[in-house]
Amino acid sequence: MEVINTSGRRKTSVARIYMTAGQGNITINGKDIKAYFPNEVLQTIVNQPFQTLDLIGKYDVTANLKGGGVSGQAEALRLAISKALVVENADIKATLRKEGFVTRDPRMVERKKFGKRKARRSFQFSKR
Repeated sequence: MEVINTSGRRKTSVARIYMTAGQGNITINGKDIKAYFPNEVLQTIVNQPFQTLDLIGKYDVTANLKGGGVSGQAEALRLAISKALVVENADIKATLRKEGFVTRDPRMVERKKFGKRKARRSFQFSKR
């Protein structure tokens, strides 16, 4: 198997991965997954495509993550892994689509408007 190069995005996070056949090592920005995502929930999110297809320990993933927060980065990495698995075997796309791993989540933070405290929240009105 050759190296598969894909990317995934979520909010402002971008994940670029290189996937090869291997022993299941996941390296993120030069660190092991347990060091980069110490939270078990985030590790589970990253490994969901492999667990769904019973492919844990079959592929090595080297990822470059940047932008956003930890949950956005984990979900961007999950999308990138799912896209790489679909490139490897197109028959599994229906299974991953049913779980929602192939669809990019388009939700972004709405920009702040002038004259408002946040995107839609107005300043408090006080009649004294």
